[in-house]
Amino acid sequence: MPLLDVRNLKKHYGAHRAVDDISFSIEPGTIFGLLGPNGAGKTTLLRMITGIFYPDAGQIIFDGRPFKAEEDILRIGYMPEERGLYKKMKIGEQAVYLAQLKGLSKADALEKVKIWFEKFEMQSWWNKKVEDLSKGMGQKLQFVTTVLHEPKLIILDEPFSGLDPVNANLIKEEIYQLAKRGCTVIFSTHRMEQVEEICDQIILVNKGKKILDGTVSGVKQEFKKHQFRIQSEPGAVLPHSAHFSSVSADGAEYVIQITDGSSTNTVLEELIRQQVPIYGFTEILPSLNDIFIRLVEGTQATTRAFQQATT
Repeated sequence: MPLLDVRNLKKHYGAHRAVDDISFSIEPGTIFGLLGPNGAGKTTLLRMITGIFYPDAGQIIFDGRPFKAEEDILRIGYMPEERGLYKKMKIGEQAVYLAQLKGLSKADALEKVKIWFEKFEMQSWWNKKVEDLSKGMGQKLQFVTTVLHEPKLIILDEPFSGLDPVNANLIKEEIYQLAKRGCTVIFSTHRMEQVEEICDQIILVNKGKKILDGTVSGVKQEFKKHQFRIQSEPGAVLPHSAHFSSVSADGAEYVIQITDGSSTNTVLEELIRQQVPIYGFTEILPSLNDIFIRLVEGTQATTRAFQQATT
């Protein structure tokens, strides 16, 4: 059973369709990437999932039943891109207070805050005010206050913003551990390389609509161009063939495009028969960034063509 099942969700602001009939589901323990350019509808979608906004149509099923914000919000941790900490409040006191708002007793909150502060080496910050923290330190505090009540669903909007590589890796490892313990994570970012590294499944939205979803590996397979990289020797000559064409050559590295209907075995057999030295033969899969740009630009071009045809 999915932990989260979003069905035909819609949210309009006047004539603007911020979220337009979006559906997807997320299994427990999944790290799920929510992708899209600025203005795509990601924030509106997250705010409906957390009960901040109510949808105009559609349904959100959370843990097997219709979502009820007043009950289910205690089982959700939300780290918005716009940080929401009290600047004048001491961070130890603030973390305990926010944990109590999530249903923990003061004693349990204090215990869990101490554990997380020790894990993130934040003990010496206890009596500092948020306004005295760097952006990266504030980011670590926001992450801790999001997850310390052990929510079933964790929503992280640009969680690595402002972090140095060491602290970004620290939070990344905690995300992995949370997922292993059964937490479901929605990860929203513009950094495609982070999505490829961290996420199991993704959805891409643009102009309020879903234009792609699936596993990271499945999406990359779907958009591959059947191109392969060959490591050979400088100056090697690839034969003319009905099974492939040469795309580029750079030193001892060659890129070929396999013809539709031909197989990698057929290509390799031909190269070996022609005595081409082969030290490596790997398939080139598109990056999520390439797929993202291709689909978003394609959607925009389709929209412009439609507008021109109807005016």
